[in-house]
Amino acid sequence: MNTKNEIAKLGKMKVNELQAKFAEVTGEKTRSPNKTFLIRKITEALHAKAPTDATSPHTSVTTKAPGKAKAPVTEKLTRLDVAELQAHYLDAIGRPTGSTNKAYLIWKIREAKKGRIPVGPRKNARREGVTFKVLPLRMEAAVVDKLDEAWRSRGIKSRTEFIRGALGLYLKHLGAEDAAALFGDAAAA
Repeated sequence: MNTKNEIAKLGKMKVNELQAKFAEVTGEKTRSPNKTFLIRKITEALHAKAPTDATSPHTSVTTKAPGKAKAPVTEKLTRLDVAELQAHYLDAIGRPTGSTNKAYLIWKIREAKKGRIPVGPRKNARREGVTFKVLPLRMEAAVVDKLDEAWRSRGIKSRTEFIRGALGLYLKHLGAEDAAALFGDAAAA
């Protein structure tokens, strides 16, 4: 059985069947009851094990008509189920998705094929030996709107850059020079 067909069947499986399939393809047991997670991890494992020849789902399937150049075979995306769309998403975008929203998956695949969105592995802020924490910051919507208006009108690139700069300046104002220095240029002003 080819990888694409195996992935297509995942969406119809029950949780216990997905757990068994997960153990089969990864060699590890799981008790996760999350179908989306299991489907994503099984899909990743199947793609990792897939051969890199013409039978691989990562390779474009082509047909050849006499006297014509090769043209890619396309399937009507709206007729595919979620698991099949996730497989197409992986092929088009270059990274797996946990989304089960058919409309979103179809839109994203089409946008990738048109070259309108970035494809490939996500670039993130992970660095060797550095641990990041996300700080929850809750504000009233009206306050956030005014805040956004203020940083945009000053040419600041993002809300995060604005908040980091403000923290640096406030720490400097408090006399916490060492902590303020961690926030870079904004604290130096």
